[in-house]
Amino acid sequence: MIVDHIGIIVRDLDHTLALWEKLFALKPTVIHDMPEVGLRIAHLKTQNVEIELLQYTTEESFGREIMGSRPGLNHLSLRVDHVDDSVQDYESKGVIAREGFPRQGSHGRIAFFEPETTDGILIEICEQEKKEGVLE
Repeated sequence: MIVDHIGIIVRDLDHTLALWEKLFALKPTVIHDMPEVGLRIAHLKTQNVEIELLQYTTEESFGREIMGSRPGLNHLSLRVDHVDDSVQDYESKGVIAREGFPRQGSHGRIAFFEPETTDGILIEICEQEKKEGVLE
């Protein structure tokens, strides 16, 4: 199993990025807006895992509904080869995908699962987008 990324909700993305650059010399590899889910997102690559910083851009949004409002460590994302197949497999084992998933996310096709079926942990699975000319 590969950890794809760790999601952290922040109040002010620009402030957090400046702090993390000063403290850890980390610069974002990607910053983008996802207005359809009310998020502004930055990806930071470390030596062994990617960190996804998430800032809500609206008070009411699909993103806030799925991930909650509390700043801090939010979710663990695990990489899978095929999200749709994995959702079917996990659901056959009693882990239920949240309503509206699978769907496109900032890393590729994703699905979040109901924390009540994962011992209270917000788990996401992610099928990485295939990018032309990019080796992983």
